[in-house]
Amino acid sequence: MLEFKMMSIQQQSFDQHIPFNRPYMTGKELHYIAEAKFGNMLAGDGRFTQVCHGWFEQRTGCDKALLTHSCTAALEMAALLLDLEPGDEVIMPSYTFVSTANAFVLRGAVPVFVDVREDTLNIDETLIEQAITSRTKAIVPVHYAGVACEMDAIMAIAQRHGLKVVEDAAQGVMSKYKGRALGTIGHLGAYSFHETKNVISGEGGALLVNEPTLALRAEIIREKGTDRSRFFRGEVDKYTWQEVGSSFLPGEIIAAFLWAQLQEADDITRQRLKLWSGYHAALEPLERQGLLRRPVVPVSCQHNAHMYYVCINPKLDRQEVLSLMKSHGVHAVFHYVPLHNAPAAQRYARVAGSMSVTDRQAACLIRLPLWIGMSEAQQQRVVAALRCSIQ
Repeated sequence: MLEFKMMSIQQQSFDQHIPFNRPYMTGKELHYIAEAKFGNMLAGDGRFTQVCHGWFEQRTGCDKALLTHSCTAALEMAALLLDLEPGDEVIMPSYTFVSTANAFVLRGAVPVFVDVREDTLNIDETLIEQAITSRTKAIVPVHYAGVACEMDAIMAIAQRHGLKVVEDAAQGVMSKYKGRALGTIGHLGAYSFHETKNVISGEGGALLVNEPTLALRAEIIREKGTDRSRFFRGEVDKYTWQEVGSSFLPGEIIAAFLWAQLQEADDITRQRLKLWSGYHAALEPLERQGLLRRPVVPVSCQHNAHMYYVCINPKLDRQEVLSLMKSHGVHAVFHYVPLHNAPAAQRYARVAGSMSVTDRQAACLIRLPLWIGMSEAQQQRVVAALRCSIQ
């Protein structure tokens, strides 16, 4: 009886507090995990991995999709596929997760940070060309909040200078740019299925290969540098070490969980877009008052409602706003500390030009709770807490 009472108290406390994120489950995850277990296939590249690969290849149009144990792993595979050498340069925004830079630093390459746009917080495509040097090998656009970078311009720059493009589409599953799935426009693309993303598997990722000549090498790199995948397809009579690689594939339990999510991906996106639109409408008056700026989604972009953020007036103290919201029972958060301000940047990276937009926007950005299952009343509480905290 005491245990039941304690659980009830904890549940009441949880219900009163609005968390930043609550991982969504479709209801099929445990069933598929049991199938994987009783099918005696728990290592990677089993049936669930294959159906996930097929889903991505069909839905996105990529040449080959390969599940990985994280988006970080997918980016590391991309860096290996580029054959980078120490001192080679890779252009990217500073307003991103550390994995975007780390994947290339591991190969000895130098991240070159470029400022972001005021509207989308994506890399400013007009600044890329002036950052290119004789050592530049690739451009890594990051699709912030699932809203596409200006990919036509970026691909044109890459073509003019003979560069590869790796899309960090960690937040971009189910998003599009001019009708094309994010992650399929560059030569390579990377997805994340971390529990904070829209479609999840706890941890997990995928590499999308869009240049057919890289597909076989990608398989080899993913399988510890061996042609093991060709062996299982009966294309060779034994598999051997072919080149540098690592163990990038996830186990079948992860793939089984992901398959349950992919089957509901359209509905997940629809529900998140409804919540996103609710915030957008409710916060319009605060934007008119100059208290904040709402997200901007260009007409060429079909986003996935990965997150809803606001950029509060720079005169406001963001930490104070977050603390006030917390006192109202709402857990809102800030986002990235720009990489060019990090200690490791002094050793491994360089900055191309001013980072004024990145610094300014990073200092005033607040992410609001957004997860499937949020009620209208909860969303109204978030908006009310934000309003009280900035007025």
